[in-house]
Amino acid sequence: MTAIPGTVAFDEYGRPFIIIRNQEKQQRLTGHDAIKSHILAARNVANILRTSLGPKGLDKLMVNSDGDVTVTNDGATILKNMDVEHEIAKLMVQLSNSQDDEIGDGTTGVVVLAGALLEQAEQLLDKGIHPIRIADGFEFAAKCSTEHLKTITEDFKGTPENLEPYIDIAMTSLGSKIINKHHRQMAEIAVQAVLAVMDPVTRDVNFELIKIEGKVGGRLEDTVLVRGVVVDKDFSHPQMPKRLEDVKLAILTCPFEPPKPKTKHKLDVTSVDDYRALRDYEREKFTEMVKQVKDAGTTLAICQWGFDDEANHLLLQNNLPAVRWVGGPEIELIAIATGGRIVPRFEELTPEKLGHAGVVRELTFGTTKDRMLVIEECKNSRAVTIFIRGGNKMIIEEAKRSLHDALCTVRNVVKDSRILYGGGAAEISCALACMAQADKIGTFEQYAFRAFAEALESVPMALAENSGLSPVDTIAEIKARQLSDNNPALGIDCLNRGTPSMY
Repeated sequence: MTAIPGTVAFDEYGRPFIIIRNQEKQQRLTGHDAIKSHILAARNVANILRTSLGPKGLDKLMVNSDGDVTVTNDGATILKNMDVEHEIAKLMVQLSNSQDDEIGDGTTGVVVLAGALLEQAEQLLDKGIHPIRIADGFEFAAKCSTEHLKTITEDFKGTPENLEPYIDIAMTSLGSKIINKHHRQMAEIAVQAVLAVMDPVTRDVNFELIKIEGKVGGRLEDTVLVRGVVVDKDFSHPQMPKRLEDVKLAILTCPFEPPKPKTKHKLDVTSVDDYRALRDYEREKFTEMVKQVKDAGTTLAICQWGFDDEANHLLLQNNLPAVRWVGGPEIELIAIATGGRIVPRFEELTPEKLGHAGVVRELTFGTTKDRMLVIEECKNSRAVTIFIRGGNKMIIEEAKRSLHDALCTVRNVVKDSRILYGGGAAEISCALACMAQADKIGTFEQYAFRAFAEALESVPMALAENSGLSPVDTIAEIKARQLSDNNPALGIDCLNRGTPSMY
């Protein structure tokens, strides 16, 4: 064997192999030991989130490397902020993110269920069942559960004329959030926002039309739904009017500044006359740009870029209010809401490309100099903004996450009108169905079916535990009542209402 200084060596056939530094101190796991190590990592992640499940679940306080504090019980947010190194634990993070991207809510429940499935799989491995047989059994059990869920769904009764069922569903989503003291108001805002932007043909919701803005100060109950766009900017000059009516907007992505050649250039100013000539040229160009905007019939210019004081002064002199440094997403939303076109060059600006809004007004907050612009009564009323107030940034960020979950929940029921009852009722019903099916199977898969049923019970058990109930007694009672009453809507009474019915 020939060794090369470094980490690569060759055997007698010339094939390289890697020499690991400190190899005698390294430990390599194989077989069942490796699988159990992976299961342990996933269970640890699931156990962290388990205490955050349900309306009585605990919030997690996290501090990142920059010292920013986050307090939340949203599973996806907790996992995103966790410093996870184990590869299997990273898969749990991705699982939660997938749930958040696809459904928008239930990010904690899927991780708790996945952890319970792996915990049950570990017990089956100890019995000598091969991992492939366990995975096949879990897959069959999942299909059995899915088919059973289709038999216990109910049709949703909500209509645009009867919003109460939509509000109830949004309140259910918000019940476990930090803003649940005002969840009736927040639920109504979420429902109105979704129905305002809903496509009546495809029955889908474009979330890009719903913007969520927040400003520190005020109280949570000061949160409002604005049927228009809220922009975290103010008018470029303090002497410009603070309220405009019947506004025609020019939406510009070109800066108010003289054009520059695209090639490399150098300008030498060697005398006062040269400087004055340059100043006159800039003023002429500024005047020409303002005139082009004014001639198109514009009463408000919204610019993606900034402009200097001279251009700002000319805009004021010509009675043309303007807003500068408006970001790209806001520019697009303003264009959608007002029915205007985004104009990349002053020469292309025409009256047909202007947007229209009924009112543009400037908001001021408390004793600070914070100002925001509200664009209301737009041509396209489908663009809305949820404007959140709160005592500090942490509350506002958590309110944004909570409202996003409520919006997604309402959107899901708009797309698919079938509903299942919560509180662990659906999981217990599926567990009973899997147990009944397991008795009809004569192969190894019956063990996986029973393990799957046990794992399904982990969600209602966590709900009962977090609510201060006796988990085993509560689950046993609900299972018995579901069987005797044939009622799949019986779940965990987390809020101590005196009845397990989830109707």
